[in-house]
Amino acid sequence: MIRPLLALTIFLASGQVLTAASPLELIDAFAIEFASNPQISPDGKRVVYTRNSMDIIADRVRGRLWTIDADGSNHRPLLDDSVRASGARWSRDGQRLAYSVSGDSGSELIVRWASTGQTARIAQLDRSPGNLAWSPDGSWLAFTMLVPSPRKPFVTLPAAPKGADWAKPARVIDRARYRSDGQGYLERGFSHVFVIPADGGRPRQITSGNYNHSGQLAWTADGNRIVFSATRRKGWELETRRSDLFAVTVENRAIAQLTNREGPDHGPTVSPDGKWVAYLGYRDIGKSYQDDELTLFRLDDKQAAPRRLAGSLDRNLWSCTWAADGTGLFVQYDDQGVTRVGFVSLKDPERIVPVASNIGGTTIGRPYASGSFSVSKNGTLAYTQTRPEYPADVAIARRDKPARRITRLNDDLFSQRQLGHTESIRYKSSFDGREIHGWVVTPPGFDAKNRTKTSSRHPVMLEIHGGPFANYGERFSFEVQLYAAAGYIVLYTNPRGSTGYGKKFADLIDHNYPSEGDFQDMMSGLDTLIERGWADPQQQYITGGSGGGILTAWVVGKTGRFRAAVAQKPVINWHSFIGVTDAYPGIARYWFHHLPWEEPERYLARSPISLVGKVTTPTMLLTGEDDHRTPISESEQFYQALKLRGIDTMMVRIPGAGHRIVARPSRLMVKVAHVLKWFEVHR
Repeated sequence: MIRPLLALTIFLASGQVLTAASPLELIDAFAIEFASNPQISPDGKRVVYTRNSMDIIADRVRGRLWTIDADGSNHRPLLDDSVRASGARWSRDGQRLAYSVSGDSGSELIVRWASTGQTARIAQLDRSPGNLAWSPDGSWLAFTMLVPSPRKPFVTLPAAPKGADWAKPARVIDRARYRSDGQGYLERGFSHVFVIPADGGRPRQITSGNYNHSGQLAWTADGNRIVFSATRRKGWELETRRSDLFAVTVENRAIAQLTNREGPDHGPTVSPDGKWVAYLGYRDIGKSYQDDELTLFRLDDKQAAPRRLAGSLDRNLWSCTWAADGTGLFVQYDDQGVTRVGFVSLKDPERIVPVASNIGGTTIGRPYASGSFSVSKNGTLAYTQTRPEYPADVAIARRDKPARRITRLNDDLFSQRQLGHTESIRYKSSFDGREIHGWVVTPPGFDAKNRTKTSSRHPVMLEIHGGPFANYGERFSFEVQLYAAAGYIVLYTNPRGSTGYGKKFADLIDHNYPSEGDFQDMMSGLDTLIERGWADPQQQYITGGSGGGILTAWVVGKTGRFRAAVAQKPVINWHSFIGVTDAYPGIARYWFHHLPWEEPERYLARSPISLVGKVTTPTMLLTGEDDHRTPISESEQFYQALKLRGIDTMMVRIPGAGHRIVARPSRLMVKVAHVLKWFEVHR
């Protein structure tokens, strides 16, 4: 990989060349690389993964398939650099690899023979396939794909004359889910399950009906059926937390329902002996947030009651994968700012055996939970590993051996850069004395050990995570490192409601967000750094995105302690938000007890707009113009209210950007540059 010029070299008289280490710079956004989707071969000897780099010309993240032996040797591209391949999956015997290749004219399904490197295109598709899954005997591949279902024209107009340049036709909408952040207005159609012979042929659709059939696919051991998750019921568009497991027979397309409860059953995986389906989900009881739990369902005994595993863990489970011998499952979960993989035995289902930690590193901007893993037949894990010092690399772990990091994708960059030091802190909230967990990132060169009472204090920045049911942790964050490089001490915390600390902690903001509690949780963290003598009480700044943007706007209405604030992609008015967000069915049902016109006073009481009359802090609003999750109309309300009050404010609109502003590397630079400049102006 060729990077832009990243270092200043000093040529000495002796002929030696030294690299001058310097803090991270904005342009380094195009130098970062990270791994994703590591797929270990069934024999545990080789890993195929996606190596993601930043294209400075196209301003895009480019993913390419690479391969590396489990001992760290033979690291090389699997395909030519021009091939845009993704979704790699090994056949169960390890002899072949399937993946999809995208191009200007559609997508292709490719099968590659591991021993020879020969490839065969087994299908040409006009839309992107997802959720590739090999049948147990390797004779079939299953995948999901959108099947268009265009509506008939609502009106008929006269034909335009030849050569006429009439306006675009009207877009007629009658669906509850008609747009999605990051995708825009959705093509009419439904996602269905397809199968195709692994040696090529015509894809055959095996599900039917006007429902979406997406997510993980699991073949039964005999290869006759495929288990999937779907909401196949009337009114499905408004059911954001209802999905059941179904099994479709490949030969005759008959669909049988396997689970039936109020809740989102999903992520099925079939045991090697074919007797059990393990899946994630929960019984919906109407809370703002609930953890996914691990459940077993007996395939060969419909009368047997589902069996819950790992009930004592008290953590949300991301995914589950069977061990090859069928004795238990590997599960991924967040635990106090660290994402882990553990093993759950069927014989001792309440004991979680640690296997790997520090999974993540695929969310480059901020230190959110992320990442994935795969397991070989001998129990070797390949996973994306991160630390505050580096984004996702590929690592290998076993239950009986320590983890090994086998790629170092950013060593060339970080050998030339000084990073801020990240330290975990815990402190008591002034609200109720509850312990709050956070992290402090200090500027490069900051000497915590040798500080005295006369040591100079640093400006401090509070960076707030979104969600709000999410978590920050011991993970790399390019944005936070850039803030530290600019001389700020950065505090990021997991206030009440954050995930990874148990149900009771998350429930503290159930139908109560934002609140006085999460406000005090964050202010207490800043007070701790001021008491240490690190942070300058006269130089406090605050920012955050999405849920963090909500809290930023909420906080400046409750205190004047900050010199400046940047509320990124916030919700300002919950009442209006329900009418403009793509997430309106779930927000209205689970975050409030009633609809906004039924209890407008409750919506207003939890809205930052209710406190705008008290704001004295110079506040910037920063949002993507194509954000369908927290649309820019929300930011406009706060901006215009502050203008009416004569408060120093600025609105930054990012053209073409959705809720995930940093999806393009240049926008990451734009975002951070505007935050830093606003704070600099108000130093």
